[in-house]
Amino acid sequence: MIIWFTGLSGAGKSTLAEALVGRLLSRGMQPLLIDGDALREELCKDLDFSQESRSENIRRAGAIALIAERSGITSICALISPLHSERDLIRTMAESKGIRFVEVYVSTPLSVCEDRDTKGLYKKARAGMIPQFTGIDSPYEPPLRPEVELATERFSVEECLALIEKSIAS
Repeated sequence: MIIWFTGLSGAGKSTLAEALVGRLLSRGMQPLLIDGDALREELCKDLDFSQESRSENIRRAGAIALIAERSGITSICALISPLHSERDLIRTMAESKGIRFVEVYVSTPLSVCEDRDTKGLYKKARAGMIPQFTGIDSPYEPPLRPEVELATERFSVEECLALIEKSIAS
């Protein structure tokens, strides 16, 4: 299974993904966490932030998840992945191999993400220091039919995990 968290920067994708990994580990599973920031630091240093490079980053994350699944490892992926086409490509690749793909939309509003802004990225983007920042001057296309939608400004991490677990159990 591939569990794919998508949403704006600061929405809570990594927090929820890490918490889910912890929960699965406590049950004896060996999930693989594929986090967008870590992926950029380790495997995708050669990519810039052009649309082509962003798409390639997401494709690589999906490829890693597919490879892990062949060994029976559930992948928990946390990437902004702003475009329908990018997420749909990974879903299609997974489903064509009989792999379940669970899209988790972390639907935290832009205003809340900007208030959180722990890395100062929105401030820099608003000041023109980060061009093509998703949600500011680069589009984010919300999923049309995610398996799970989480509003982290309204639900605790525990409540969000319960909703995810309910979805992946069915």
